[in-house]
Amino acid sequence: MNWKTHITKITRTRYPLIMAAFARLGVIEFAASFSNAGGLGIVTALNYELSNFKKKLQKMQELTDKPFGVNLTVIPTGIGFSNANITNEDYLRYLEVALNEGVNIFTTSAYQATFLGERIHETGCYWFHKCALMRHALSAEKVGADAITLIGMEAAGFKNPYQHTTLVNLTMAKKLLNIPVIAAGGIGDGRGFLGALAMGAEAVCLGTAILTTEESPLLPQMKEDWLNTDIFSEDYHRKLYHLTLGPTRVPSSAIGFQRKIIPLKNLIRNIINEAEEILNSWGFAKEEFNTLSK
Repeated sequence: MNWKTHITKITRTRYPLIMAAFARLGVIEFAASFSNAGGLGIVTALNYELSNFKKKLQKMQELTDKPFGVNLTVIPTGIGFSNANITNEDYLRYLEVALNEGVNIFTTSAYQATFLGERIHETGCYWFHKCALMRHALSAEKVGADAITLIGMEAAGFKNPYQHTTLVNLTMAKKLLNIPVIAAGGIGDGRGFLGALAMGAEAVCLGTAILTTEESPLLPQMKEDWLNTDIFSEDYHRKLYHLTLGPTRVPSSAIGFQRKIIPLKNLIRNIINEAEEILNSWGFAKEEFNTLSK
């Protein structure tokens, strides 16, 4: 089946799947595997020194001939990350390196990134911004973002106490936003992928779901520990839904769909196959899933 959405039209990917940006883990080898599997691999720029970033992007282009993007995580002041002292000028330097290497899709996250979006648009490229709250999504749309990755409270990573669920985010975003929405948060199988598209998403962003694959740089023991996570335990629930502004120390609820360490291409193929089987069971007989007419 062919998958055509507003996001695949922009990204030119086979599937409406986008790799999350990972601190330390969003490296070129992992991103290339995601792109080669049919999604949009994302290289997290701040995982590399600026002086070495150009060589890494050139290596990425050797590892895949498929589309990929670059993430620039704008770190808010007062957050205790090791590279929290990076300046706007530094972000723009990373951006220029990527632009010079032919990258045309950029994702931003964590904080306001209008200064990056303006430069991205000056060069005719695309800007996707990741938000936890609807009001931030509306603000990003207003300043020109081409798409929004909207994160439900089922997600891991850095959390906001006022996040809504993925279901509420997507159905409300379809009413409130005029630009494409990328779903994130707790999605780890074909039913969740298809459900997100039915609720209005134009693509799904995969984070936790891909971190236990063979290509993931996550430590092997941590992969095994994550695969044994009981997402229905009270302890897990308290840790995931801590309702504070801060990091989460457990994987997202998407881990509940993973059973063993498998190649990334197999995971993505399984998601797509399951989605197509569900569509067929509903009597959907077309050879193309197309949201472009919506």
